[in-house]
Amino acid sequence: MAEVIMPKMGDAMTEGKILQWKKRPGDPVAKGEAIAEIETDKVNVDIEAEDSGVLLTILVPEGQTVAVGTNIAVIGAPGQQVSLPPAPSPGLPAKPTTPAPLPSAPARPSAPPVTQTDAADRVKASPLARNLAAEHGIDLATVRGTGPEGRITKEDVEALVATATRPAPGAPPPPGAEGEFDAIPLTKMRQTIARRMSQSKQQAAHFYVTVEVTMDAALRARQQLNAAQTGGKVSVNDLVVKAAALALRQYPNLNSALIDGTIRRYRRINVAIAVALPEGLIAPVVHDSDRLPLSELAGKIHDLGERARAGHLHPEDYNGGTFTVSNLGMFGDVENFIAIINPPQTAILAVGKALPRALVRTGQIVAATTMKLTLSADHRVTDGAEAAQYLQEVKRLLETPDLIVREAPATEDSALRREVPLDDGLGLRSKDIP
Repeated sequence: MAEVIMPKMGDAMTEGKILQWKKRPGDPVAKGEAIAEIETDKVNVDIEAEDSGVLLTILVPEGQTVAVGTNIAVIGAPGQQVSLPPAPSPGLPAKPTTPAPLPSAPARPSAPPVTQTDAADRVKASPLARNLAAEHGIDLATVRGTGPEGRITKEDVEALVATATRPAPGAPPPPGAEGEFDAIPLTKMRQTIARRMSQSKQQAAHFYVTVEVTMDAALRARQQLNAAQTGGKVSVNDLVVKAAALALRQYPNLNSALIDGTIRRYRRINVAIAVALPEGLIAPVVHDSDRLPLSELAGKIHDLGERARAGHLHPEDYNGGTFTVSNLGMFGDVENFIAIINPPQTAILAVGKALPRALVRTGQIVAATTMKLTLSADHRVTDGAEAAQYLQEVKRLLETPDLIVREAPATEDSALRREVPLDDGLGLRSKDIP
């Protein structure tokens, strides 16, 4: 008999939610087969069986959230008895308890003792009706009961609440009135996005630098590459990711993170690619983006995007990012935008759409296709001059695409390999240390 536990899909994950059981008790299960889909703080993923057999019992029903390491199901041999008790289903009402009586107020010398024999206490009403009336401040003595012997039911109180909040005929409902909106709880992914983006804006000292890149040569190179190969195609975004990764070799300060008062300059350049999902945003990582040939990089980016949308990412796919690229150019004519840094990283590159423009060159108006790139960077780690120099290098690479297509492999000296203590804000920073 083998237990199925809620897995830990990342260092920050502490709990997961069962979205769907793909097998039912009694169904045969093969090792490696998906048996359930769970929601984590980053992405929805399938749980695969680690043993073959029969799904004997489900301990955690769909919709329930449990801590990492919790036993959620049992796989065993057909007919094998399970001694583990099933977990309680979510949403079951707790056993009603009778609240302790309130202490009586001390009696005044000339007044009788205070008791709870007022009209509301003598009214016949169900416990749910009493709770609902107390929640809305309704005197039960004013409610007409429709239950047996005039007993007030929950429906009687609800009808009174609806009447009190219903606008007059022909009048628009007041702002925020019930029925004007749908209350949608945040998914775990959106909770994580909200927490991390708020953390980033509150802690990282964001500043922004934009550059406009002429993309005609890059577009021609892309067309030639795709015409010459039979496999997957290279996209504009692939060229940008490659150029961004290569430029980080010269500006490793942007391939870093500020953690516990120390700037961590990462030895590897692992670019995270922002992928939009219906339920939120995730940034799977292409490890060693600068070292991969362009065609292989393009294949990995495509594969990560497809698996992210299908919910088939693995923990290693979204861990270890050192820099992020976010491209909204594919969504209509988004010319440019600014992105929020993905903490604890130092920078994120926002990519707009490549659009035709009229440019002036040597006194002549010419047609060209240009694209705007905006770098969001953390002023605690880097400065505007360094960000501008980095963008100029990205621009140079994209405007000379042969440097991307035929780039030489990285050397061990292409980036600094050390951690530099953060100063107090006025002294020398890491880039100033020889």
